[in-house]
Amino acid sequence: MPKSTDQHIDNTAKAESWRMFDRISGRYDLLNRLLSLRIDKSWRKRMLRHLPQRAGLTILDTATGTGDVLLTLAQSAFVRRGIGIDPAQEMLAVGREKIAKQELNDSLTLLPANALDLPVKDNGVDVVTISFGIRNVPDVPRALQEMHRVLNEKGRLMVLEFSLPGNKIIRNMYLLYFRYILPKIGAWISGDAGAYGYLNKSVEDFPYGNAFAKLLFEAGFYKVSVNPLTLGIATLYIADKKK
Repeated sequence: MPKSTDQHIDNTAKAESWRMFDRISGRYDLLNRLLSLRIDKSWRKRMLRHLPQRAGLTILDTATGTGDVLLTLAQSAFVRRGIGIDPAQEMLAVGREKIAKQELNDSLTLLPANALDLPVKDNGVDVVTISFGIRNVPDVPRALQEMHRVLNEKGRLMVLEFSLPGNKIIRNMYLLYFRYILPKIGAWISGDAGAYGYLNKSVEDFPYGNAFAKLLFEAGFYKVSVNPLTLGIATLYIADKKK
């Protein structure tokens, strides 16, 4: 197994991580496609398949970044409106350009905000999503409680996040790539060594699988499912607010 390193990231670094994303905003989408071998697109489509099957949905996408999740979910005929929030203004600027290009300004909106203080009234949305962002939140239980608050009674939360494969051989290969190869490629293309050094540490520091499912139950969610994707390198968590 690759030699272990100190993977703990303090809450201050998490709270300031949006600055790092702003620095790499111009090449963020390119790097996502390259470093994931475009698998990230299939993960978002999996979220699309798990949308509630009812008309007029309003979606809140937290840590929206450049808006890829909103743009994917907007393909559903069930979605009426989408709101994306993120504290990284440069990332939002890229997202707004993408939304305008697809002529979706009337239905999709991006706002500067963070997951600990959602700018939505109680019971105000049908679906909350967060993709590869929950591990950067300095107070995860509080963020999950906020998401629970803004969902209506039939609401659904979908969390897409990196995880570690259960198979030891695959896990070791993944950690080798994640710790040593990915940071070098990311630094070379983005010009920011810190950003992709932070990535693997934030993933290894984060509770995943049943540990994260427990946090969802503690936040008040009723029905929680844990869905490993692509040999377990990512996991889609689905949680409903009520029975």
